[in-house]
Amino acid sequence: MKDTVAVIGEGQLAGFVYDVLSPQYRLVRQNHIEAGVPESVSLALVLSDSWNPSAYDLAEESFRRTGTPWLRAFVSFGEGVIGPLVRPGVPGCSQCADTRRLLAGSDRKEMWELQQRLSAQNSMRPDPWASRTALWQMAGLLAAEARKILQGNKGQTENGLFLIHTQTLNTSRHFFLPDPLCPVCGELPEDSAAASRIVLQPSPKTDADSYRSRPKNELKKVLASDYLDARTGFLNGKMIDLLSPFADASINLPLFAGDEGCAGRTHSYADSELTAILEGLERYCGLSPRGKRTAVYDSYRNLKDRALDPVKVGVHGKEQYERPDFPFRPFDPDQPVRWVWGYSFLQERPILVPELLAYYSSGCGHGFVYETSNGCALGGSLEEAIFYGILEVVERDSFLMTWYARLPLPRLDPYSAGDLELDLMVERLQDVAGYDVYLYNSTMENGIPSVWAVAKNRTQKGLNLICAAGAHPDPVRAAKSALHETAGMLLTFRDKFEENRKQYERMLRDPYLVREMEDHSMLYGLPQAEERLHFLLDPGRPARSFAEEFKPRAKHADLTDDLKDFLETFRKLHLDVIVVDQTTPETLRNGLHCVKVLIPGMLPMTFGQHLVRLTGLERVLRIPAELRFVKEPLKPEQLNPHPHPFP
Repeated sequence: MKDTVAVIGEGQLAGFVYDVLSPQYRLVRQNHIEAGVPESVSLALVLSDSWNPSAYDLAEESFRRTGTPWLRAFVSFGEGVIGPLVRPGVPGCSQCADTRRLLAGSDRKEMWELQQRLSAQNSMRPDPWASRTALWQMAGLLAAEARKILQGNKGQTENGLFLIHTQTLNTSRHFFLPDPLCPVCGELPEDSAAASRIVLQPSPKTDADSYRSRPKNELKKVLASDYLDARTGFLNGKMIDLLSPFADASINLPLFAGDEGCAGRTHSYADSELTAILEGLERYCGLSPRGKRTAVYDSYRNLKDRALDPVKVGVHGKEQYERPDFPFRPFDPDQPVRWVWGYSFLQERPILVPELLAYYSSGCGHGFVYETSNGCALGGSLEEAIFYGILEVVERDSFLMTWYARLPLPRLDPYSAGDLELDLMVERLQDVAGYDVYLYNSTMENGIPSVWAVAKNRTQKGLNLICAAGAHPDPVRAAKSALHETAGMLLTFRDKFEENRKQYERMLRDPYLVREMEDHSMLYGLPQAEERLHFLLDPGRPARSFAEEFKPRAKHADLTDDLKDFLETFRKLHLDVIVVDQTTPETLRNGLHCVKVLIPGMLPMTFGQHLVRLTGLERVLRIPAELRFVKEPLKPEQLNPHPHPFP
């Protein structure tokens, strides 16, 4: 018995497809979907010579009721689009495809506005570039895809689109991921205390020297194919930096408000691309809840027996909130806000966390603090993600503690590590970039090795100083991480710095002109700013060896054991480690987990001098004395008033 196929549409494309399929299948021909489709139809084809968003919205609704799989095709601005194949009840609908396709384009705002206008129209003119030749090409592709689907085989338009250039007939296939926030097919679970509970599981390392639970080669097979596509990927472009002393690559994360670059820095361009993709996934997960629906909206006063006190993570000062142009308001315990569930390892129970602290875009322009991606990390297991989230918090905390308290850290001799790769990195920065390297032990009371790196220009052109930091159980890896961060800016920003030197000189005089992340690094590119780092750069201080400064640490075959060591360290310091699971369906498909780690009391990274967050963090006053850098706890007025130099 022949399958029945509905061909819906009144243009040339619908006519061509009807002619191609009629010898093989029983066809139902309709001009409009409003007439309804018989339930006996095995496949519906919704076809148009132009882009008609309202028809696809109606098709989603109609075929969801009947459970009919359907496939669309249309022409838009000289490009034919075939797909996706939509199976009602299965994620990956036409709206998901349009969201990915429009967001990946540089004209996303204009196309979104056009989509809204077209959705309100009932009639459409054929696309002027829809030639007969192109439409016949599309008809042939559609017919082949329909046959494959009706034979029970997996179609190429399942989570995919064919794009056809109507002038050259060049055809390409593009994979897209379902949008978990899609109002048509997205079905996110509700956030809950039960789901937030974390029971640590074994996470064996890939090898004895690794601190990862997933082999790099295994990830290489899926990362680019699943996440990077110029036309439909939520990562949609890559660039190789040939100026950097090391192999730097960047990946573009397209957002509705603009593009965000995500960098990878290693000694191999292929590895750097992989790292940049992982960074892009991490940023994507940390922007807003995409793995669960926020369900709690209430005041802290009503929830305080099971919620984090936001003041403990640091807030802005009273004088900051009183500034007329300040974008945030003081925390009000009676003001209802959105809360998400996290897990407290100190209290060993679920805990509510303000959404704007758990997802860093949530506080933009509202709320009570400015929160960055600090503490966000991606891993091949949940345990690995938590491990690296802690390291990021430790890295930034040690840097800021050093800066605010102006700690005269011990200087490290990089050659004392006995690591050939580190030696070559230092020499390459000297010989290729023209920068001397200085390393300092910035480890705080938690004992997790942290390194502050300074690259000092040997010439008169370009940035004078670049600072960065790294943290890792292996101090040599911490040092390498810091050097990779410094290298990413040394030559890349040289021309921009010279062109805008006057602007940065004004920032030197007025710290409140430092508003963006990049401003912090550029400010300390000025030779006049070097005196602010004299507490660290004292040439008379002898260099110490890695062996003198860092104690040997126990090695484990399982990363979870390293994580448990961290957690026990913070438990002894009476510091809580709170984890919010940010994992999304997109990352989970490849076993990748993302988290936000909050350690109340540790210093949060901020960018923009007006957004410093120190109120409520007495630790910045206490720890310098505990580490014997000073004789007694500091007073607030003794803290460094200048913008920090974190890149």
